[in-house]
Amino acid sequence: MSWLGQAEQALIAARAALELAQQQNDRYHEIEALKVLADIHSRHDLPAPPEVGASKPALYYLQQALKVAAQIEGYSIPPEVLDALAREYSRLGLSAQAYNTSLQAISAREKRHSQQATNRAIAMQVRYQTERTRAEGAYHRQLAAAEARRAATLQETSKTLERLSAIGQEITAQLDTRLVFQTLYHHVQGLLDVNGFAVYLTEPDGQALSRSFGMEAGQPLPIGRVMLSNPDATSARCAREKRDLVLTLDPSSPAQVPGTMLNRTALFSPLMIGERLLGVMAVQSMKDDAFGERERHLFRSLCAYGAIALDNAHAYQQLQETQTQLVEQEKLVALGSLVAGVAHELNTPLGNSLIIASALQLKTLAMDEKMQGQSMRAAELQDYLADAEEASILIVRGLRSAAELVNSFKQVAVDRTAAHRRVFDLQQTCNEIIATLMNQIRPTGHEITLQVPAGILMDSYPGPFGQVISNFISNALLHAFEDGRKGRMLLAARQEQPGQVIIEFSDNGVGIAVQNLSRIFDPFFTTKMGQGGSGLGLSISYNIATSLLQGRISANSELGKGTIFTLEIPQVTREQRKDNEAIV
Repeated sequence: MSWLGQAEQALIAARAALELAQQQNDRYHEIEALKVLADIHSRHDLPAPPEVGASKPALYYLQQALKVAAQIEGYSIPPEVLDALAREYSRLGLSAQAYNTSLQAISAREKRHSQQATNRAIAMQVRYQTERTRAEGAYHRQLAAAEARRAATLQETSKTLERLSAIGQEITAQLDTRLVFQTLYHHVQGLLDVNGFAVYLTEPDGQALSRSFGMEAGQPLPIGRVMLSNPDATSARCAREKRDLVLTLDPSSPAQVPGTMLNRTALFSPLMIGERLLGVMAVQSMKDDAFGERERHLFRSLCAYGAIALDNAHAYQQLQETQTQLVEQEKLVALGSLVAGVAHELNTPLGNSLIIASALQLKTLAMDEKMQGQSMRAAELQDYLADAEEASILIVRGLRSAAELVNSFKQVAVDRTAAHRRVFDLQQTCNEIIATLMNQIRPTGHEITLQVPAGILMDSYPGPFGQVISNFISNALLHAFEDGRKGRMLLAARQEQPGQVIIEFSDNGVGIAVQNLSRIFDPFFTTKMGQGGSGLGLSISYNIATSLLQGRISANSELGKGTIFTLEIPQVTREQRKDNEAIV
């Protein structure tokens, strides 16, 4: 309003501003209002207000502004106020005051510039610090994100390792080759994007690979054969080079197996045990670049587990075949020993009968000659008849004994070679078993006692039962009396509850060491290897007792006090399945 020439209105507004600042004790705005009032009076020739008195209004208001500024601690007087005061001094002819005030204005201006420069420097530093902090924050956020991704990766890797460990335990626990293939196929599908899966095993001659297992899109692939020298077969190349091969397949590529689906990516890996090649495992996918570094690591781990499982399955199969052969040999040896023993037992009654029959024949010829020569006396005839009667009795007794022995051997031999179920008397069967083994017991000087009550009828398998008892006796003869003591053996039976029979075989031998007692039923365990013990007798007995006879078998022993074998079997066995009707 002052610049527009409206001096009165401008003066009223400036006074109102001064009063408002004074009422609110706002010294900064009070200084500004005083400066404006001085500027209005300096520009317009207005009468001085009553409070100014004889002083010039402009000079008065500027001096009042300086007084107010002096009351503010640390306040720098604005150079504009000093410049206005210097001009007013100059206009009034007060040159000295004008000069000094101008110097003060210059000093205030320089101080302001210096403060502004300092403020700008501080602002720049603050801006730099802000930008630096922002950059550091962004860096730390990126670092935190990277750490989070790393932690997630580690967690995923840990879960993958745990899963692989569980998969490895499941795969290597299989002892059947077919189950190993199926388990591998199941887990390959769970870990990788595959459409085809195949396992090639090295043939015994080492000249070819046979595709022993193959699946594609859930359907089995036919069994195939690949020569290791085949230059076009990727499986043969993988076996020759013993390293992983990742291929991008072309439908017209020689690696594409005829009759299979058109896959895009294939991965081959050797099955190795140390430096020994077992075969090759392969997977195929219908996607491009399906097998990256992670997938190859997973597949390599599966191949390692698969190689171990296949090697274990092969070793187990060989062990089973060897065990079967040894069991068959053990049966043949036992049967041969039984035949030899029976032949020895038959030799005595048949030999005696033959001698008596020969003597009777000679006497008969002599009596015939006397009768023809009519020189036979009545006393000689009576003597002959008495001798003939006695010889006949001896011959009949010997032949009856032989017949009974043959009958026992026939019954036991038939039962041992074929596990036929029938009803039999336990006492009679035990008598027959011991009779057939007396040729082994008698030469040793040891004794065996039978305590089996009559009338216990069994509906079971007498042949396998006899084999168990025979193994008990043979085991005692081989192991129990090695310190030269006179051996006593006891075969006893009892019924503590209906339908169950307990048979105990005991000896007074040297006993079994504690560390061996838990292993006596294990296959091939013996303390007499190479000295007549095969380690299969008690194992066979255990298998017969627990499977075919459907019972339980146990052993108790104390060193120096003998051993007791306890066989608890049902009086009537349950019906057997056909695949269990043979002795394993």
